[in-house]
Amino acid sequence: MTLSQDFFLAHLAQTSPFPFLLEIDRADGSYIYDKKGKAYLDMIAGVAVNNIGHRHPKVIEALKTQLEKHLHVMVYGEFIQDAQQALVRQLLQVLPPALDGVYVVNSGTEAIEAALKLAKRTTGRTELVSFKGSYHGSTHGAMSVSANEEKKIAFRPLLPDVRFLPFDQKESLSQITTRTAGVIIETIQGDAGVRRPSIEFMQALRKRCSEVGALLILDEIQCGMGRTGRIFAFEHFNVVPDILTLGKGLGGGMPIGALISSQQKLKLFTHDPMLGHITTFGGHPMGCAAAAATIDVLRTQIDWTELEANCALFEQQISGHKEVVAHRRVGAMFAFDLNSASQVAQVVEYCLQHGLITFWFLSHPYSFRLSPPLNLSKTDWDLASQIIISALDSL
Repeated sequence: MTLSQDFFLAHLAQTSPFPFLLEIDRADGSYIYDKKGKAYLDMIAGVAVNNIGHRHPKVIEALKTQLEKHLHVMVYGEFIQDAQQALVRQLLQVLPPALDGVYVVNSGTEAIEAALKLAKRTTGRTELVSFKGSYHGSTHGAMSVSANEEKKIAFRPLLPDVRFLPFDQKESLSQITTRTAGVIIETIQGDAGVRRPSIEFMQALRKRCSEVGALLILDEIQCGMGRTGRIFAFEHFNVVPDILTLGKGLGGGMPIGALISSQQKLKLFTHDPMLGHITTFGGHPMGCAAAAATIDVLRTQIDWTELEANCALFEQQISGHKEVVAHRRVGAMFAFDLNSASQVAQVVEYCLQHGLITFWFLSHPYSFRLSPPLNLSKTDWDLASQIIISALDSL
């Protein structure tokens, strides 16, 4: 144990009993480097944050430009700032016309909190509907609509009037009624181990929400921003939400989130009561500058056909191993099931020791997860495959 690791464990709040404890020196492209100069191929991308790699030149350029202008100048929504407007202009180029309003917040989980409030404010109703297997964040509201009871029990009571339905089962949608304010769903479930609903289910869900006047909230904090092979995961299903939440990959490595809806709905936060949602650092100009650059890169520099081909070949290589009992993939979201959680831990540790960062799921312990940068080179795809196969051979 180094002095730095000792200090980290003694004074920085921990989230688990077994942190990786890598001492980070720098990161660039698809690699993270520790203080000894060892390189780690990052196949997690900060858990679907660094979708265009670490320190993408366009992001760094945008940050440097904004840094010369100003940092925080006022709480969100009072001053007109170029960085915020540049981000929204980029978003409007990829969003459907119905989603013409953007509230820029600090993180994905704040976007969830604001989305739940907007659904209640718009409809005047109280019931929230979510789905089994869901994960939407760890603040009180976001936790209330997340399904993993083991993660919630120590913090109850949470929000009342929350109902959980089976994921991807059309027959359950009749339980969405005129009492329902909002229905929140991950377009692709992440923490449950990469679960993709059917097109029929998603279209039936959209139809049911419209029939009863409930707002459909799509959580694309993890699965958005190109992660599924399209800018937004809902593009795979030919549906448009009433409310969309973004975070993680939106900022290109900077913290940011976004609540997106119609501007008409978002205006409800301005009255009865005024300041219906308020955030001091939301829309921070540095985060907005990075996010605008990130969207521009996704729009103009990612070869989506090549990405899908690389992902499909990689999936085939890993899933064919005898130790892999099942697998799921949507775009560059991967889950590989093994026989036990202990095997997953062995694979993650082996990969780490051999210079490859993999990870696990909070609610799906017998799978290891991958969410690599979307612009990963063919050489790095091959290297990742070799190390993971060696890890599986070692079981």
